Amino acid sequence: MKPETDRGRGILSPADRAYLLGEAAMEHEQSKRNAEARIRQRITDAVLDFPILIHHLKKKDRRQVFDRTLEDDGFMDGLTAMLSFVYVGMEGSGAEFSHALEPAVRKAEEAHAAKILGQAVSVDVQFDVETTVQTAVDDVTAAIDAGKPVTPAELFSVMVGSDALDDVDEVTLQLSEDGEEGGLLKEDEFVAHVAEYLDADLRMLPYNRVKVVV
Repeated sequence: MKPETDRGRGILSPADRAYLLGEAAMEHEQSKRNAEARIRQRITDAVLDFPILIHHLKKKDRRQVFDRTLEDDGFMDGLTAMLSFVYVGMEGSGAEFSHALEPAVRKAEEAHAAKILGQAVSVDVQFDVETTVQTAVDDVTAAIDAGKPVTPAELFSVMVGSDALDDVDEVTLQLSEDGEEGGLLKEDEFVAHVAEYLDADLRMLPYNRVKVVV
């Protein structure tokens, strides 16, 4: 799904979004560095605003923000991306995501129990990630660059935390004969989601293949 850029200012201004999406060019290298520095500072300032929000924003205002979670797919995608951004950023800097997640959930549950139930509770939070590498990202990237078919699972492996698709115009997917489930979605559902996410067209090919044209 292509991000909507024509919105009011959040962490990013409309100009920031256009720059990051490659829709606005800057003539001078110094202008690029200035823009990137401003974006970094706004992210930092936004993070430092959350202690104010969690403690001082009225409950009714918080509820109105999150009431759209169940009916607004774009908002839900934004929440997922927000958590992914924190996860990737912390792990990349050597900090463990659990050091932020676990105390956040624990304190929230304790505060909820104290306010709603009038009781103190003991909260056990466990966060565990087990990653199994099935296909080397470099191998999948090389196959895509060479125009060779890849499986939906292989395509997904390069869509997360990789820029492998940045300069690619099309990807050919090799589907299984029975459309077996890959992760949480069946292959045809996954392909549809990929096409929507990349704002791409689908072309059916012989031998159970699909070409994703960006």
